[in-house]
Amino acid sequence: MELIHTLWSFFIDFFEFFMLMTLLFFGTLFVYDKYVQREHALLINYPIIGRMRYVFEALREPLRQYFADESFYASRDKIEWVYKAAKDVPNYQSFSVTQPFEGSRFIIKHSSSVLNEDEVSDDVSVIFGKDRENPFVSYSPIIRSAMSDGALSPEATRAFSIAGAVTNLTINTGEGSLTSNHLFTHKPDLKNCQYLEIIKSTMLSEIVFKVVDKIFNSALALKAYRTILLHEKTQNTYIYDKASHVLFRVNWDAPLEAFPKEVPNDIPNMIFQMSSGLYGVRDKDAKFDELRYQKVMKFCRMTEIKIAQGAKQTGGKLAGSKVSADIAYYRGVEEGKDLFSPNRFPYADTTANLLDFVQKLQDLSKKPVGFKIVISDAASVEEMAKEIAKRKNEGKSIPDFITVDSGEGGSATAPLELMESVGLTTNNALYVLDTILSKYGIREDIKIIASGKILTPDDIIITMAMGADAVGIGRGFMMSGGCIRARMCSGFGSHVCPVGMATQDPKRRASYLVVKKGLEIGHYHKNLIKNMKVLLSVMGIKHISQLDKKHLTFKNRSGEIYFDIDKYFHHKLHI
Repeated sequence: MELIHTLWSFFIDFFEFFMLMTLLFFGTLFVYDKYVQREHALLINYPIIGRMRYVFEALREPLRQYFADESFYASRDKIEWVYKAAKDVPNYQSFSVTQPFEGSRFIIKHSSSVLNEDEVSDDVSVIFGKDRENPFVSYSPIIRSAMSDGALSPEATRAFSIAGAVTNLTINTGEGSLTSNHLFTHKPDLKNCQYLEIIKSTMLSEIVFKVVDKIFNSALALKAYRTILLHEKTQNTYIYDKASHVLFRVNWDAPLEAFPKEVPNDIPNMIFQMSSGLYGVRDKDAKFDELRYQKVMKFCRMTEIKIAQGAKQTGGKLAGSKVSADIAYYRGVEEGKDLFSPNRFPYADTTANLLDFVQKLQDLSKKPVGFKIVISDAASVEEMAKEIAKRKNEGKSIPDFITVDSGEGGSATAPLELMESVGLTTNNALYVLDTILSKYGIREDIKIIASGKILTPDDIIITMAMGADAVGIGRGFMMSGGCIRARMCSGFGSHVCPVGMATQDPKRRASYLVVKKGLEIGHYHKNLIKNMKVLLSVMGIKHISQLDKKHLTFKNRSGEIYFDIDKYFHHKLHI
């Protein structure tokens, strides 16, 4: 009893002290809000309670998805499909969709004689640059859209590399260049690795690694391992190889002859994106470095020049908070400063100059080269197509592919005034590009990659039926990798990505589970392919190459049905 009495007395004393400190805190806050601060009129009139506004405002975006209707995609069910596909659990819906499709939309035509799924070809590959010395065979028509290491955390980039290596997912590096994290799955041959900087382990580092791994986890163990072996700010630019226990990164000073003759088969198939900043392929004067580019292309399958991107027809924007020592090393820029790329690609002041540069890259890499655009006007596409057709007739090299992005916003940092206000939506832009390239007789020579608001298998089938040879997906892969759509990716606000996926904040990054999320990204990719085959079987189609506009019907908002969607688009776009 005496013990209970003592504990009760202690509790009462603690409670009284707590209440006193609480009253003192709120009293001080009241005086500050009412009589001291002169930044917020709301707090002057409503001291203390007015601060709830800022709390709710901060929570609005992270919690929006849980309590509001889906306003960006056609249905909340599409979001749920992504998360279930990533977990690789049965993905079926009961009763009906959460938000019925009331607006205009495409409808997939089914066959009166459907196929069994085993009658649909497993080959979903796409060949880019078939006439190049080194064509690129993408084993999947699905490409993870351009997202840079830097915009993403190093851990997220590593997770995507795992998914790419395991499931043949093609990865676009984004404008942040090729980094060590893209080579996360690489297993170096220590007898033939002159192209790498190798840091060998020591007895001390091995002991520390094993002890920390045993007591805590492998992430902390690796951090300690790096700290012992490396004493530089860019120690995280080295990748740890479990088999040989070495740390490695690319030795860009090694001669070109030392680099692999073929792309290593233990890394994902990658598209190198070159932006106006020329990150990763520029010299000390920020000019294009031909030799560095050739070295980069020893690890990448083809090149995409970024002329414009969905919500960002300007140069790329990376907040200073994201320009870590590692990112500065990769891009050849100054650490900690906002990084805004030039608006115009330096070799694209005219269409002719752009195409000359495309040919230069093709000659240097011996691999396919294309470019990424956003379409706002059919006339500009026609001008581009005329120039390409002219070059073809003259026997000159032409682009191997064109990526067309929508103007519907994006997962990257972009000015609000450009989102949704510049550029056509995916299907409209795709129709314009496909039609005009066909008009000038160059469609068969140029593959089209389309991206923008593509999330589920039906989105892919519709986009490919509309004329795309492959699709780029950004948001879907972000969500499959753990993104909760908190919209805190930019790095310019006071908050950072809460799951450690789109931030350089060390604490948030440390929570990201690289291997687990890499496998889940792979599940999403595999389930996209699997369920594409289901749709193809229902359509009576044996191979993705047979997809065509004739397999689609269009219903507009007023209920009019277009069984021939060419008639709808000709009436709508006047081309």
